[in-house]
Amino acid sequence: MESNQSRAGPGARFLYRIVKNESMKLDPPEIYGWRTFMMACSACFGGMLFGMDIGTIGGVLTLPEFMDKYGLTPLSKTARADLSANIASTLQAGCFLGCFIASWVADRWGRKIALVMNGMITCVGCIIQACSFGSIASMYVGRFVAGVGVGGASMVVPLYISENAPRGIRGGLTGIYQLFIATGTMLAFWVNYGAILHIHGAAVYIVPLAVQALPAILLVICMLLNKESPRFLAKQDRWDEATAVLSRMRALPPTHEYVQAELRDISEQLEHERILIGGSTLKDLLREMFTIPGNRKRALISIGLMVCQQMTGTNAINYYAPQIFKNLGIQGNSTNLFATGIYGVVKMVTCSAFLLFAADSLGRRRSLLWTSIAQGTAMLYIGLYVRIDPPVAGADVPPAGYVALVCIFLFAGFFQFGWGPVCWIYVSEIPTARLRSLNVAIAAATQWLFNFVVARATPNMLATVGRGGYGAFIIYSSFCYSMFFFVWFLIPETKGLSLEKMDDLFGVTELVKHIEEDREAHAPGTEIGFDGKEVASTQQKEVVPQKFN
Repeated sequence: MESNQSRAGPGARFLYRIVKNESMKLDPPEIYGWRTFMMACSACFGGMLFGMDIGTIGGVLTLPEFMDKYGLTPLSKTARADLSANIASTLQAGCFLGCFIASWVADRWGRKIALVMNGMITCVGCIIQACSFGSIASMYVGRFVAGVGVGGASMVVPLYISENAPRGIRGGLTGIYQLFIATGTMLAFWVNYGAILHIHGAAVYIVPLAVQALPAILLVICMLLNKESPRFLAKQDRWDEATAVLSRMRALPPTHEYVQAELRDISEQLEHERILIGGSTLKDLLREMFTIPGNRKRALISIGLMVCQQMTGTNAINYYAPQIFKNLGIQGNSTNLFATGIYGVVKMVTCSAFLLFAADSLGRRRSLLWTSIAQGTAMLYIGLYVRIDPPVAGADVPPAGYVALVCIFLFAGFFQFGWGPVCWIYVSEIPTARLRSLNVAIAAATQWLFNFVVARATPNMLATVGRGGYGAFIIYSSFCYSMFFFVWFLIPETKGLSLEKMDDLFGVTELVKHIEEDREAHAPGTEIGFDGKEVASTQQKEVVPQKFN
């Protein structure tokens, strides 16, 4: 490691000080160059799409000008909560669809093209929202279209980064996605706050809705300057291009031992996958995902993590922070939005701290374990405060109320140290190469489905589940505590492992060895199924070894 540090640039030397895992000791320092970080930041504008939306819509829904224009003002409290939930959650419906469209595009034409396409779609959706001029139907259409782009980007961004990132800092780089979500949320909160202070009339909500398109524009521009994923190119048998891209990304010559070893690992994993299934239709991929025990476990873990991420209640606060602060005793739209802006700053700062000091040092599993308990405790206190000493309109906030407000900010920090970034890191790194796109698409779609559930249910919960909505906080607290046991029993540690070593961790490599041994014991041309029985005789395709030199 000492020799590595002597050859390292200033950026790599900084990483050696803060990231503690075996890969950092073994891998050449050249791979931690500026291109790696620019690649991750370019793609992560796709995360800012989501952050800008959730930060914008929560504030816009509380603006009197918006409520008057879109017919929310004369409605009862429950009816207003229903309509607000419909407007906020229409985006998730588009996101759910966008995950699967983007998965198909990413596998057919590449990760880069999929990200550019999703950025353009989001721009269209934002324009429709800003120009809906009081039409609820147009607002629904705009949010659905934007959702297709946002959801598609949410699926491709962690996929693209994990396939490009060096193993030693893959967690931190993939976690930048969550940092950009938090940054987008924070910027949107402050745009809302600035609009209410300095803009009047309909422009007070039109400007924030239009500004949502800014990260989409940046995503398109930046991705046009980036290269395609080397693992996608290898999967397409475009080995010369894959070698060139990997060499450029690692800042090493194509003949370097590290580049050659990474290409060999990619080639071996692709060959293992061909032995297991061979076909590439959706039916083949689903069969491979759910009939091979190691792949099935990875798919179910990915789904479980995304369900848990949403049931922490984080997006309940993101979407409806102004309303929640009001329920805790903060009065006035400008004050609510200011408190929400501070909440966004806390999320961004704590996420940055996690990526720098914990993602690839503390690891995935430990981060999830301790934040489960911490988040649950913060939510529990808020719920108990609202139940025991509910805020009174017009009265000063008592000391216990200020502690509850602090718990909102603590919850945000705890989430960014675990369940926020780690879920995206984990689901993008554990799948096998052929299934990575489909696995991440299913995980992202699950996230958006439960994001929809939370966005749709939270306003009603705050209005109906106990006075001040205290029951909502108790419910989310219970989910947080239960997640500790899910992680303790089911989630293995993956920090510092290459993507190709995930098959070893989940037992798929061992299965390949057994199948190869069975084939050697049978007549040539006989194919062995997953259960070890002979299936139809086939003419096995001859695999031509790849020459990387």
